[in-house]
Amino acid sequence: MRAHSVASADAIEVQALKADTFGRISLMRGERGLFVRRDLGHVPLWVRLPAWWLARREARALQCVDGLPAMPQLLGWDGRRLDRSYLDGAAMYQRPPRGDVAYFRQARRLLQLLHRRGLAHNDLAKEANWLVLADGTPAIIDFQLATRGRPRSRWMRLLAREDLRHLLKHKRTYCATALTPVERRVLKRHSWLREAWFATGKPVYRFVTRRLLQWEDNEGQGPKP
Repeated sequence: MRAHSVASADAIEVQALKADTFGRISLMRGERGLFVRRDLGHVPLWVRLPAWWLARREARALQCVDGLPAMPQLLGWDGRRLDRSYLDGAAMYQRPPRGDVAYFRQARRLLQLLHRRGLAHNDLAKEANWLVLADGTPAIIDFQLATRGRPRSRWMRLLAREDLRHLLKHKRTYCATALTPVERRVLKRHSWLREAWFATGKPVYRFVTRRLLQWEDNEGQGPKP
């Protein structure tokens, strides 16, 4: 992937949004207004390579969603700083869409647009990655773990189904009475990918993020104080 210049070298930080082992995320103000920056400048040396790999992965994913509504747009990536457009909203757990059928209907449409571009998010179980925008509509952020592929391939269909299951789990939490019979069946049907993740990958992931990095990832709020 060719590097692109960052949004503004002279930008000033307005607010720190999140800081963890893999970088510092800040709300910035530049010549064109507000944007969000992931800065790897203070990443510890021992995790610099995976931090760079995740940021590069996000930059590539953002290229795939170029022009799609309610998703960040890539402004720049120079190998150290990743700049993306700012979305005015709050995380789902901060502004719960309780009983809001329209929110979940629109969220499903967003997923369809995403999957048609050949991209699966892979991290939508986290409420922090779903935004409730100022007008009450949904948005999706944080594409570090996204996978690109042929939309109709068996693998991408499986990942897309997992994205949908995660959305439906949130709908069950905040709008359970609106779940359709088909959606309830999707929630009950667990894929082999999910079973394999819970049996092998997730214990390792939790050990690394919570024990080694002291990172409460599920809360989306960075490291413990």
